[in-house]
Amino acid sequence: MSLLRFDNVSKRYAGHEALSEVSFSVDPGEMLFITGHSGAGKSTLLRLIHLTERATRGTVLFGEKNLGRLRGRRIAMHRREVGVVFQDHRLLSDRSVGDNVGLPLLLRGMHRGDIAKRVRSTLEKVGLGARGKALPRQLSAGEQQRVGIARAIAAEPKLIVADEPTGNLDPALSAEIMALLHSLAARGTTVIVASHDLALVRRTKKRVLVLDHGRLVDDIAPGELGE
Repeated sequence: MSLLRFDNVSKRYAGHEALSEVSFSVDPGEMLFITGHSGAGKSTLLRLIHLTERATRGTVLFGEKNLGRLRGRRIAMHRREVGVVFQDHRLLSDRSVGDNVGLPLLLRGMHRGDIAKRVRSTLEKVGLGARGKALPRQLSAGEQQRVGIARAIAAEPKLIVADEPTGNLDPALSAEIMALLHSLAARGTTVIVASHDLALVRRTKKRVLVLDHGRLVDDIAPGELGE
């Protein structure tokens, strides 16, 4: 069974169709990229997965759940299964790295002792085990993005969605962040990355969905994206 499936999904805003009749499926543990020009619909697609937007037409399935039918507490429960990585980190500047990573766990009511253990192990996974007490401004841009990833994976979600996670980073740091996301997929977490950086996408040799003006125009198998 697929973890995620879009069946003829469209999303329309006032006077503009951001997505049109999009269909694809994603297997558990798969890593894939969504690419296309600015405004192609990449971010809209990710927002439908996280339920910050709802489809105008069609069906989005997460496992056996029809996301269009979720209401109230069930929306919050779904979001616990989807970790989100943003381009601009969105870290709380007055909280430590550890507090930023632990915040989602605190909000769901986890015991503080268990939070501390989870935060330590998560920061170790992203190579920041010694930076838990630092403030975000004391970190480099690459380290801040690692904290954003740590926060997204701390609750052990089934799926990570990353919206242009390397958009503000130089090529070396971009490769570093991609390697980290790849390692998450290797451990069994499903990872979907939206990126307009075609050169970076090519190097990963993963499956690529190509959007053009809201339409899915290509679904490229791993390793088959041309140079």
